Order: sequence, then C-alpha cells, then structure tokens
Amino acid sequence: MSDTIISLRGVSVSFDGETVLDNLNLDIEDGTFVTLLGPSGCGKTTTLRIIGGFVRQDEGDVFFAGENINNVPPHKRKLNTVFQRYALFPHLNVYENIAFGMRIQKKPESEIKAKVTELLGLVSLEGFEKRSVNTLSGGQQQRVAIARALANDPKVLLLDEPLGALDLKLRKEMQVELKRIQHSLGITFLYVTHDQEEALSMSDVIVVMNHGIVQQIGSPLDIYNEPVNGFVADFIGESNIVDGIMYADCDVEFCGARMVCVDTGFAPMEEVDVVVRPEDVIVVPAEEGFFTGTVLSSTFKGVHYEMIVDVPGQDEDWMIQSTVTQEVGATIGMKVDPENIHIMKKYTGDYASDIDYTENVVE
Repeated sequence: MSDTIISLRGVSVSFDGETVLDNLNLDIEDGTFVTLLGPSGCGKTTTLRIIGGFVRQDEGDVFFAGENINNVPPHKRKLNTVFQRYALFPHLNVYENIAFGMRIQKKPESEIKAKVTELLGLVSLEGFEKRSVNTLSGGQQQRVAIARALANDPKVLLLDEPLGALDLKLRKEMQVELKRIQHSLGITFLYVTHDQEEALSMSDVIVVMNHGIVQQIGSPLDIYNEPVNGFVADFIGESNIVDGIMYADCDVEFCGARMVCVDTGFAPMEEVDVVVRPEDVIVVPAEEGFFTGTVLSSTFKGVHYEMIVDVPGQDEDWMIQSTVTQEVGATIGMKVDPENIHIMKKYTGDYASDIDYTENVVE
C-alpha cells in the first residue's frame, strides 16, 4: 500500500457567511491520480487551493507526508499547481519558461539544461526550446505549463481544470497525455474538474463532492456502477432514478413491477431510490417486459440510439441507450437484469451524505 501524502482533518471554510467546505476529512495516497469532481460551487477548487496554500481554512489541519503545513507558505510546499489559463511568461521562450523556477533556485546551468531536455521529451515538445510560447497551440502551451510545474520535482501536482480552455479534440488528447505523464513519473496528481467523462477516463480514484461535503470516494468503476446516493448516480453519467419499495432483501418494486435485485440490508417495506443506467435497460416486446413505455423520441448518437420513453405513472421519462432503435409512438417492454438494479437509501434535499467520512482514504 502507498503512503499517505496529503491529509485533511476537520477542514471547514466559509466565504461571506456561506459554508464552502464543511468538516472535510480526506487522505490521499502517494503516487495516485485523484480527481475532485463535482458541480460548480461544490468546494473542489477551494480544497485544492487550501492544499496549495493559496486559501487558509477557518478550521482544521492540512498535513503533508505527516507534517502539519497550515503555516507553510505556498512556495515552500513540495507541490506545484497547473492552472486553466496556463500563466506562461509571454516574453520568455519555451526553454526559459520551463527553466524559470530552477533559475530562481539558482541551480547550475548544466542541471537546468538536463532537466529541461528531460521534460521536453516527457511532454512531447522536443525541438520547441526556442519557440515563443505565443506561437504555440493551446495544447502545446498546456504542455509547457505542465513541464514548468514539474521542473522542481514536486511530490504532488495540483491541476485546477487545466483542460477547460481547450477544444474537445485537444482535451481528449491531453487527457491521455496527462495520464501517461503521471504514470511515467509516479507522483501524485490531484485534479479538479466538473467533467464526469474526464474524471472517469483519467482517474485512479474519484472524490465526488457537493455543497462542501464528500458524497462518495472510489474507483471510476465503483463510482459509476455503485453510486451511494441519488446525487452521485445523477451526476456521474446518465441515470434513471425512480421511487421504489424494498419488500425484503433482493426484492424490490418500482414502476409498478416487482422484481429481483441483488441489494440487501434494507428494512421490510422501506422506501428507496432505484437507479438504472440507460445502457442497462433491455428492450423487449411489450408483453415480455417487466413494465412498458411509449417511445417519445429516438436520436442516433454514433454508437447507439438514445430513446426517451414515457413510462405510465412516472413523473420523469426514462432514457434508454440501445444499438437498435424503436419507432416513435411504439409501446415497448422494458426489462433489467438483477445486477443492474441499484438500490439506495432515500435522500432528501441535495443528497448530503449520511456516511461517516472521518477516515476517508484515497488509495
């Protein structure tokens, strides 16, 4: 198991009387790619800035490799930050941008040259040493910013939505590059984004946040397949979330149908939230379905059709993703395999988690 590199204990902060982080406890293990994921205003960037030393928490402690760093200024913390807007020096070329931090530390020129050459290779910018940063594409500028942040060998790299200014194609290319770089270096990357697909494709571990509270921590697969509450299920990918009743363990009723599931630990006749992913709905003839619906629309998405279906008695329409489309107006049957029916405790408001996160460990 890796060693813990960053620990937050009881961290709370408010801005203008509004709570942004509420008693946050979190451990991040060394050498992992961890993503803080959530909607705007959930506290993810504030968490990053507290770790970086740019914001001081009202309560709680920040530990780095076991040492309290509450009073350590940003430039003395063994980490660096990559921002969305790059913050490159326009009057310096690529080489000098990357070398800047090492020159401040008065490192020998031979060491600087060797490190810049190494980093240019790492970020696939060999031969760009003398180029003006103003002539580079957005993706190339971002690579220079990453190389500059890595030049002083930080233990942790903080990345605050660094791909937000790039177009879709470049963003996807840089996702692959960032994961490759992190894997190559073996250091901790702490990444902030509101983009669910980005988090799922890049991360070893995802920390889902909402209103300053951690909702769930887990691998991308766990977060997607086993959301702990309706907020996580709805935020991570598309979901059909409906009211249900657990008659007993592995026995649930929703949409007027009683069926087998795999979840246990609920009280008899307990009201629950039921989550079914759109790709897990099986379309069958109406007479063969657990329940039925009327197709309202069908849109081709490239690899599948996305159908919106009106299910009688439900306030919200269902979404189905299938490689075979159905005619608009058709009545279809719908089935779900037991392992694809996810049962969760009923949550109210913004799904603030009832889970005790005193010992959150990201590894």
